Amino acid sequence: MAIGNVYVIAAIAIIGGALFGFDISSQSAILGTWQYKCYFNQGGPWTTHDECSGPTASTQGGISASMPGGSWVGALASGFISDALGRKSSIMIACVIWLIGCILVCASQNIGMLVVGRFINGLCVGIASAQVPVYVSEIAPPSKRGRLVGAQQWAITWGILIMFYISYGCSFIDGTAAFRVPWGLQMVPALCLLFGMMFLPESPRWLARKDRWEECHAVLTLVHGKGDPNSNFVRKEFQEIKDMHEFERNNADASFLELVKPNMIWRTHIGVFTQIWSQLTGMNVMMLYIVYVFAMAGLTGNNLLVSSSIQYVINVVLTIPALLYVDRWGRRPTLLLGALGMMTFMFANAGLMPSYGSYAGPNGVGNVPEASWSLSGPPSKAVIACTYLFVACYAPTWGPVSWIYPPELFPLRIRGKAVALTTSSNWIFNFALSYFVPPAFVNIQWKVYVVFGVFNAAMFLHVLFAFPETAGKTLEEVEQMFTDPLGPKYIGTPAWKTHKKFHDARLLETGQIDPEKMAQFEHDEGGSRSGSETRGEKVDAPATA
Repeated sequence: MAIGNVYVIAAIAIIGGALFGFDISSQSAILGTWQYKCYFNQGGPWTTHDECSGPTASTQGGISASMPGGSWVGALASGFISDALGRKSSIMIACVIWLIGCILVCASQNIGMLVVGRFINGLCVGIASAQVPVYVSEIAPPSKRGRLVGAQQWAITWGILIMFYISYGCSFIDGTAAFRVPWGLQMVPALCLLFGMMFLPESPRWLARKDRWEECHAVLTLVHGKGDPNSNFVRKEFQEIKDMHEFERNNADASFLELVKPNMIWRTHIGVFTQIWSQLTGMNVMMLYIVYVFAMAGLTGNNLLVSSSIQYVINVVLTIPALLYVDRWGRRPTLLLGALGMMTFMFANAGLMPSYGSYAGPNGVGNVPEASWSLSGPPSKAVIACTYLFVACYAPTWGPVSWIYPPELFPLRIRGKAVALTTSSNWIFNFALSYFVPPAFVNIQWKVYVVFGVFNAAMFLHVLFAFPETAGKTLEEVEQMFTDPLGPKYIGTPAWKTHKKFHDARLLETGQIDPEKMAQFEHDEGGSRSGSETRGEKVDAPATA
């Protein structure tokens, strides 16, 4: 018997996000410990633990980057796997891959084996990170889609937090068990996800694409109709899926090449840059290499690890407001405010470090070359505070919305491959940053903050002028927004004039309004006013199928 509660479905599916979070903090918490540095030491002979410098900056960059490198490959492959076998099956395949990677990582005898294991783990994360948002977005009702898809980011934050404290606790163990135990425990959430997915329904829109209409209608009835196949919302959504499927079958193919055609390239670039910008915020750098940042601020030993963990707590707690209200806030305001806040605190750190700090020498702080700048006193506390505030800006904004937004942009026929492409752009930039940031801290020191501050300024402008609002619309309505004569390049409706549509979606889902009456509230081609506008809420021009 399949589970029909959308919250339970999302809660199980988003465990795929926790896998990514586990990987991030299993590195960030471990790479500063003497057990890790001594076992994988490349700094020459040592007699005491303090003399272990661990892998070189470039090697550590390669170790960290191997996972996002695998994720890039996995994300690209996920489109083919998902379209052929289904959203549900692709996530389950990812779990099996993760288990294989964890075995290799846990048993690593050298850096080469560690890199291979992390690359295989990355294949899983790439598949899951691309297809979990697709699966949840295709099964969630419009008024809850942002909340449910964004919960993947919350799962990531929980994975980071849980694994960080597991790794911190294990750091008190002598010998290689200090890092082998947490690396082995990463298999637990994958096993939970693998068995949990067995009880979930397949995506109704994927079933429709395979002409399995009875199953499609049954899933809609189970998830959205509370067992009533004749509910208003089920009837409307089933008809929209049929209409859009027929249109797609008669008018378009479903290859990667379609994503760069004139009628699709605009939204492809929006989806790709949503994921690119989410990396260029600098957040994952702060997560993965936070021990370097706080070492530069004068923290050492347990104080360093505990202080680093506070930002993970902030990340978990402040993701919650987005899950509750992102469908009311809308996507555009959330992204704009997040970019503005992160830019502010990046530039603040870029000003504090050269003004009050000094170069720490070629060996860095505490024999860590990447900790190349040294501060003390109140300025160091200000850097720590700005780092926490930066995380507080990212957690309710770009964190969840970067996963919510791309699946909403694309039609069913190409959604699996499109989200695979957009997610792969996330991972290729994650790979680049993971690899190059440690040497960047060595070579340009505090100027790393200037680089990310500029990126945040650029993303603010890009969102302002190019990213349309999708909140509250069904996936079929979003498609109409792009295919309507006024829509494809926003010549008639600029991105900054698009608005969320929340209340009408809620009325329809709860049965308070009939689909036929709903049509009276929508804009027609002549631009008549909608019911939402008469109530004071703006909506977009395209009509509902």
